[in-house]
Amino acid sequence: MNHTVMLEADYIMPSGEHIHIRPLEKADLPGLEWDGEYAHFRKLYQQHYENSLGGNTLVWVAINPDAEVIGQVFLLLLSRQRELADGVFQAYLFSFRIKPAYRDQGLGGFILEMVEGFLRERGFRFLRLNVARANPLARRMYEKHGYRMIGPDPGVWRYQDQNGEWQTCHEPAWKMIKKL
Repeated sequence: MNHTVMLEADYIMPSGEHIHIRPLEKADLPGLEWDGEYAHFRKLYQQHYENSLGGNTLVWVAINPDAEVIGQVFLLLLSRQRELADGVFQAYLFSFRIKPAYRDQGLGGFILEMVEGFLRERGFRFLRLNVARANPLARRMYEKHGYRMIGPDPGVWRYQDQNGEWQTCHEPAWKMIKKL
């Protein structure tokens, strides 16, 4: 699968601040850690970046005028778990974050619509995601954009942290889907 042509976009915040959304570059990896808050995902981010070079995972970042990563979204096009992403009709959105100072200003919805348009142009019909049960604001945003809940997910997954230690996450979530 080769989906290496990725779009870029610009968003003007209500304050007038210019935000540039573009594909992740290797130099952006430290910025995904958000000043250490997500340093424990360092190895995971590196793996996703490497997967993006092959086209199965796509990653966009939102960059403010100070060249700071203030948002991110990961898109899995093909997964071993076909119910998530089959590489043809359904993709899976994950690790979608906007820094708090940039939330509730339309940026998240803009990025979501940008990703959906990207998928539609490539013939995908569905976009799946999980939203943490502890994050009702994100769930409302997805529902506002046409996603519907399709069931619970226990949200148990494992990753190797920045020190090489295996960690298990317990993040109960709601499975959501949208027909594109």
